Amino acid sequence: MTDQTGAKPNHEPKGGLHALALGALGVVFGDIGTSPLYALKESFVGHHPLAVDQPHIYGVLSLVFWTMTLIVTVKYVVLILRADNEGEGGSMALLALVMRRSKLDGWKGPVAALGVLATALFYGDAIITPAISVLSAVEGLTVVEGGFDRFVVPLAIAILAGLFLIQRRGTARVAAWFGPIMALYFAALALLGIANIVEHPEILGIVNPWWALNFFLIDPKLGFLALGSVVLAVTGAEALYADMGHFGRRAISAAWLYVAFPCLLLNYMGQGALLLSTPAAAANPFFLMAPEWARLPLVGLATLATVIASQAVITGAYSVTQQAMQLGYLPRLRINHTSADAAGQIYIPLVNWGLMLLVMLLVMGFGSSGDLAAAYGIAVTGTMLITSCMFGILAFAVWRWHPALAGVATAAFVLIDGAYFASNITKIPDGGWFPLLVAAIVFTLLTTWARGRQIMRVYMQEGAMDLDLFIRSTGKSLERVPGTAIFLSSTTDGVPPSLLHNVKHNKVLHERVVILTVKTEGVPYVGKAGVVEKIDAGEGFYRMVIRHGFMQEVNIPRSLETVKDCGGKFAAMETSYFLSRQTVIPSERPGMALWREKLFAWMVQNAESPMAFFGLPINRVIELGSQLEI
Repeated sequence: MTDQTGAKPNHEPKGGLHALALGALGVVFGDIGTSPLYALKESFVGHHPLAVDQPHIYGVLSLVFWTMTLIVTVKYVVLILRADNEGEGGSMALLALVMRRSKLDGWKGPVAALGVLATALFYGDAIITPAISVLSAVEGLTVVEGGFDRFVVPLAIAILAGLFLIQRRGTARVAAWFGPIMALYFAALALLGIANIVEHPEILGIVNPWWALNFFLIDPKLGFLALGSVVLAVTGAEALYADMGHFGRRAISAAWLYVAFPCLLLNYMGQGALLLSTPAAAANPFFLMAPEWARLPLVGLATLATVIASQAVITGAYSVTQQAMQLGYLPRLRINHTSADAAGQIYIPLVNWGLMLLVMLLVMGFGSSGDLAAAYGIAVTGTMLITSCMFGILAFAVWRWHPALAGVATAAFVLIDGAYFASNITKIPDGGWFPLLVAAIVFTLLTTWARGRQIMRVYMQEGAMDLDLFIRSTGKSLERVPGTAIFLSSTTDGVPPSLLHNVKHNKVLHERVVILTVKTEGVPYVGKAGVVEKIDAGEGFYRMVIRHGFMQEVNIPRSLETVKDCGGKFAAMETSYFLSRQTVIPSERPGMALWREKLFAWMVQNAESPMAFFGLPINRVIELGSQLEI
């Protein structure tokens, strides 16, 4: 998003790297930070339970250590964070970067599909994260007192309902506490881990990869199935890349390497040490690590941490949705700004209530974090596997690494992520179907909108009239009335339908006629976003283009304030805006399947009006409708 000058906002708060790293702890690492609540428990008492003995404990913990090292540290922190699209990260930003800077020729379609699929899987992640995180924290009450079982689901629903209900008011006031709370939480993770490690210091030996290999030698089939639970230790790794624009690569790297990674590792080792002496603690090793007097406060702290993790993924869903709209993969949706100071603080009602409904259904339908863990792994590993494929395209086509180096690095990451994804496929009947269903629905919506818009543009251009011909035939023959008329056009060629309909029905032209096109570039920010292209077509006609990045808010009147050499200034009370509103009629014409055309027509009908999206004044807008058969 931009400030009112159109420049890229300064995300760096006072205090520099330390303040940014503290902020990253609160936002970026909330998800992966709460993984110890359920990851190790799921490995030993989940859908494919393991024997709670030394070889299996050491094997699982060694896998956790090397997974965090190779996937999070090497893949994301060392490599993927370097793939910034002018400071921004995430699936959509990566897709825009690849499409802009590589010469893929016939491969652009499949590459775009990969990026869209990663975005679709993210929505499944955004639904499951709040449900599994809050449930796993509230389940700690059953460790404090067994009779609390019946209160777990109602309490989790109440907490989540409150979280979604406050979204429309904005979270700027409480967000300042996210970093300190998560810092306290990570400190608690480390202290609990150390307290148990001192009882079994030999647990430090799990850093030896032999234990991971030995785990597979003992039982290859069970070892493969266990990968589906082990990968839960790195849920939220994608957030390191997605939130890069907010905190920067250096701050995220520092927070991971010096705080999150060591604290998480100590906690997992502590849980392993506890299991060596008390195998029955596998029922909930995270909370059983703590002495009895500390368990209730730990439940409270863990619940706060899971609420923060949930908040981060909800805000991420807003941002991803906004990027998808700007890049042409979703129709315009209503966006509310919840802060007068921070342009990036947004709230999208449709996304919020949709997430809330699905999260509630998940909590009630699955009922426990263990049952939800099967669904979680598919979304996480699917996204990570796609990111590895996109990394390969970056290494070969954008960074232009030596083919051997790019091939080895890509193959290694695809092999690791592919193994985790394959293991999670076995959990489809146990709940893994849910994120796949969500991803399929979202992917269909994203691709249908993008394809539908492409077909619309083609059909509209086929019947478009050349601007020079239009000026010659109407410029002098029609009566000109005082003022300025701005006609929004989706293309930079021809005459927009709204102008043709205005002439046809009103039979007048304003003294100054501007055909305006708003273009979204494949970069997050365009310096001084606004009018960068103006053409004087003669007879009072002008063609103008406003360019902006996919993270920037579009406000046409504000962009026009600086324009002085386009027939004069644009006086607010003398400027009228004409919009075209098409009614799409599905037909048997070539393009899309009829059911997708009907879906596209429904999306067009329910899209937010361009008036609000482009910041146009309500009392200066005229909408002219037309029908278009596709």
